[in-house]
Amino acid sequence: MISWEQFTALLGMAPVQRAALGLMLGAVALPPVGVLIVGMDILPLRFAIMHVALLGSAIGLLTGLDPLVCALVLCAVAGGSLAPLAGSPAGLSGAMGVMMSLAIAVALLVLSVSGVNANGAFELLWGSILSTQEQDIAVLAVLAVVVPALYFWKRRDLSLLLHDRELAACSGVRTGALTVLLLVLVAVAIAGAIKLTGALLVDALTLLPALAARSLGRGLGGMVAWSIVLGGGVAIAGLFAALVLNQPPGPILVLLAGVVAIVAQVFPKTALLSKTRSNG
Repeated sequence: MISWEQFTALLGMAPVQRAALGLMLGAVALPPVGVLIVGMDILPLRFAIMHVALLGSAIGLLTGLDPLVCALVLCAVAGGSLAPLAGSPAGLSGAMGVMMSLAIAVALLVLSVSGVNANGAFELLWGSILSTQEQDIAVLAVLAVVVPALYFWKRRDLSLLLHDRELAACSGVRTGALTVLLLVLVAVAIAGAIKLTGALLVDALTLLPALAARSLGRGLGGMVAWSIVLGGGVAIAGLFAALVLNQPPGPILVLLAGVVAIVAQVFPKTALLSKTRSNG
């Protein structure tokens, strides 16, 4: 554990300030994406997109292009390509499994054939909040604007689609186009987030706040609002705790978000049970 003087000195360092800004932007953009993941029941998509992002990074290293940009573009294409299967009886599970396996296989092959240093690609798996750069901030800033704007613009259509796809179609919602948009958004958001916590820990700002918000919020708007509040609290508290304890921020964020999700799911149920017994 560090002293207060060391802590304040760390807060004055540019990498820490960029990390804090990135986490706050991520707390606005990523928890609502987690609400989409939960609502569309596409939890395995996270793993498929993580592997696609690794492939995109490998292609970037091979071609000399920016690995992050390549990962974002490839993830967007992958997310959009899954959309036609969303309404099929088989759903997305099989396709996501195939995509995940092929992506990691091709990524390893590209890295092997090219002979480039694979560390840059595999850094996506582990992430490093304190290595956040201006381009990462820019991606998160765009997502922090686009994601809430989409919820505000399409809140009725989103509520119908997440509740019942067939009902949404009967109500005039263009389910096909909206599904493409949502899957592309989810894929790009995951790719943009993995620099903060790493692909293996990306749930800290996506899925876990959304799961907690599902227990606390009423309706889609309530879930989105709660997810942002919880995501922001977890982001700042997790970063500060990691600095004070001198530990990696990623695992601290996941542990803290996990505790919040568990508490949020247990206490409302306990309160409801107590109320039911008292009324009885």
